Amino acid sequence: QATLDGRVPDAASARGLDDEQLIERLIQLPGIGRWTVEMLLIYSLEREDILPVDDFGVREGYRRLKGLEQPPSPRQLRQIGQAWSPWRTTAAWYLWRVPTA
Repeated sequence: QATLDGRVPDAASARGLDDEQLIERLIQLPGIGRWTVEMLLIYSLEREDILPVDDFGVREGYRRLKGLEQPPSPRQLRQIGQAWSPWRTTAAWYLWRVPTA
């Protein structure tokens, strides 16, 4: 229904919106959070500069990579990840795959 009402853009329109515009628009829908939209941006729209800082795997990967006792908070990781722009999606991909051993 949200698509019919124009709240969810079609693929061509979504490609024309910047990341934050699309996030703000779609998180207004019940049950859709920032993480969900970030996954859409990464996997469907192939955006290269998305760092899902609320993602457990990304935060845990950073913790293991750096040998930390606790993973960084989303706020801390957002700040750390600014240095990785414009390739934050690639950074997230690698953080998801940091070995556990």
